[in-house]
Amino acid sequence: MKKSLALLFVLLFALAVTSAFAARTGKEVYTAKCAMCHDSGVAGAPKFGDQAAWKAHLEKGMDHMLENAKKGIGAMPPMGMCNGCSMAELKAAVEYLAGTAK
Repeated sequence: MKKSLALLFVLLFALAVTSAFAARTGKEVYTAKCAMCHDSGVAGAPKFGDQAAWKAHLEKGMDHMLENAKKGIGAMPPMGMCNGCSMAELKAAVEYLAGTAK
């Protein structure tokens, strides 16, 4: 019985830790890290949902936009204020943001 309870505790702990580090959605990352500039267009950031502002970026493709987000462009620093983001989260945020401008 004690071994079963110990095993159950270990499994629940592992599940909790895994859930805590699960990748956030593009919308979650955007809201937490990107919206502060892209909602208002601060410092020349293309505004959320603005098709005209995003047209040139979209024409260059998703890989180019992801590289800009990773390295920074203009006033946007590398990783675009999302230093704690994984590459998967950064990609999800770029895809979410670009998808609103199509």
